[in-house]
Amino acid sequence: MQYQVNTGHPFPLGASVTEHGVNFAVVSEDASQLYLCLFDNKGNEQERLPFVAKQRGIWHMEVLGLTEGQHYGLRAQGAFEATQQKLFNENKLLIDPYAKDLTSKLVWHKDQATITQEGHLHPIDSAYCVPKSIVRTVQTNHQRPARVKVPASSRTLYELHVKGFSELLPIADELKGTYLGVVSHSGIEHLTSLGITTIQLMPCFSFANERHLEALNLNNYWGYNPISFFAPEPSYAKQDPVIEFQLMVDGLREAGFEVILDVVYNHTAESELDQSSVCYRGLDNARYYRHESGQYLNYTGCGNCFDTYNPASIRLICDSMRYWVEIMGVDGFRFDLGVDLGRTDHQFSAKAPLLQAILQDPVLSETCLVMEPWDIGPNGYQVGQFPRGFLECNDQYRDTIRRFWRGDEGLVQQFATRLMGSRDFFHKGYRSALHSVNYITYHDGYTLNDLVSYHRRHNLANMEGNRDGHGDNISQNFGVEGKTDNSDIRHNRLNQQLCYMATLLLSQGTPHILGGDELSHSQQGNNNAYCQDNEITWLNWQESQARTALQDTISTLTRLRKAYPILAEIRLEDDALYLHDPHDGIEWLNEHSQKMTEADWLQGERDYIALTLTTADLSTKLWLVFYREDIALEVPVPINTEKLEVLYNTPGIRIENNRLNCAYRGVLVAKL
Repeated sequence: MQYQVNTGHPFPLGASVTEHGVNFAVVSEDASQLYLCLFDNKGNEQERLPFVAKQRGIWHMEVLGLTEGQHYGLRAQGAFEATQQKLFNENKLLIDPYAKDLTSKLVWHKDQATITQEGHLHPIDSAYCVPKSIVRTVQTNHQRPARVKVPASSRTLYELHVKGFSELLPIADELKGTYLGVVSHSGIEHLTSLGITTIQLMPCFSFANERHLEALNLNNYWGYNPISFFAPEPSYAKQDPVIEFQLMVDGLREAGFEVILDVVYNHTAESELDQSSVCYRGLDNARYYRHESGQYLNYTGCGNCFDTYNPASIRLICDSMRYWVEIMGVDGFRFDLGVDLGRTDHQFSAKAPLLQAILQDPVLSETCLVMEPWDIGPNGYQVGQFPRGFLECNDQYRDTIRRFWRGDEGLVQQFATRLMGSRDFFHKGYRSALHSVNYITYHDGYTLNDLVSYHRRHNLANMEGNRDGHGDNISQNFGVEGKTDNSDIRHNRLNQQLCYMATLLLSQGTPHILGGDELSHSQQGNNNAYCQDNEITWLNWQESQARTALQDTISTLTRLRKAYPILAEIRLEDDALYLHDPHDGIEWLNEHSQKMTEADWLQGERDYIALTLTTADLSTKLWLVFYREDIALEVPVPINTEKLEVLYNTPGIRIENNRLNCAYRGVLVAKL
């Protein structure tokens, strides 16, 4: 078939349906020629059309007569000079970086390589093993529920894996493991019961397995290996991933949730130089990936590092973000290995172009932006150093709280600092404590149950000789490694989980809960379950005493955070950020309910610490108590207490005869 073409337009990038056909626009600065390959629905290449125009590094043309649903791919011709990072190979079919939908999931195959082990041009045509891009116009649903406006002081993040959350839910089989399963009646009912405000979806960009997982017959489960920044992951859909993702977001909105998406813009599934060439590597390897002296700069540990200092990459990422907000409906993003996004010419800067582009964008700057503030490159640890507008995952909080409840010595000062928003990292006068995303557990580590059940990692199922995952988990097993029928150990483990969860939800800042912790879910001691697409990671919905206690704790304390914003953000007199606001009050108390002295703060084995928070208008005074020893302790209530209402307490701590009775470790919050 003969196709008529004209020069078309360089924008918008990707494939856009026009009045007379389809306009294609693709960035490839260094290619000498770019080709559009048209395929039928069976994967047969029917036509190879050279692009007829190029300006500012963008190849473009309009193909007349094409319609919505056309399958296509790209091929790029140019220099093949590995030492210069130029790897053009016309034998390799390439996915359009702006494709909104793909014909299938990408599966790694050796014939996708653009370079042989000897360093020569790989001669085999890869079209048979590369998904085709689909011309698709994706519309926003103008009837969708309105966005949920969450007050920052009320925000509680809940990290959810689409498949892991819904695979074992008591729902229809066809919904299990899918976007639609998340918003089934059972899914929504559970999420609503927790009182959380924000669903943080683990990656939903179309992703691929790594080569080594293919060899081990394992799957990339977490999804941190994207090939497309626009097309949603097809394996989570019954039929249409685009529509079903939108329906999931609509269902979550209708239930009252804010939705943010965990995104991976720091690397791609193309991995090392000798692996796949299915998109960016074949289009402009030297510009899309960071490199130096002929070698990739692998600041991600995943084989490549996306060059977010490149203008084309900045535009691609911002276009992707706007698409997921405006068309797909999300309310924000959590950025994996975010330091890469803030690197200029390899060094981190809070003024990096991509960070500034996001913050000045009228759409993106109004979303919830959560940064993972590290990568493995030089100066890769940047907690507290991102510009205002980005919340940051705070591992300092995680480690200190774990050590405190484990019983480590000399931690009371650090514990108090973390409890009050980690002002040593998120400095007063510049950033609210709400910028600190506090967490005890995240997907990459132990679950809350495993944190109190295992002394060391148990990752043999990953088939890496138990060498992968964190070595120091700051965990404890209370006397037995793993599962046990000992009722005393089970009681102590549950109580410790309640203490962790209560501390998290009573800390200044923005709390993050790992989905499944409310169920006391165990991964059998696996602290790096990225490749376990099975019962290890799928949430177990069996009723239990632990599940009931943890869900009650979460629902009670999320309700308290909404009722008493001072629990999340206190406005103190010595914080210049709140100069024009009435000032709240805080007082730290020892086990005699007297003001903490210097000697109290320096006491290495201090197990008891309490504080009162008083609102500026004096209408509310809250008493927070944290006790980590299992020896009975009796404490007087604070002086001048005329009336006391317990708002929450763990089982081992309660008010009796106007005194605080601590039978064993626990947490209490009361209104005075």
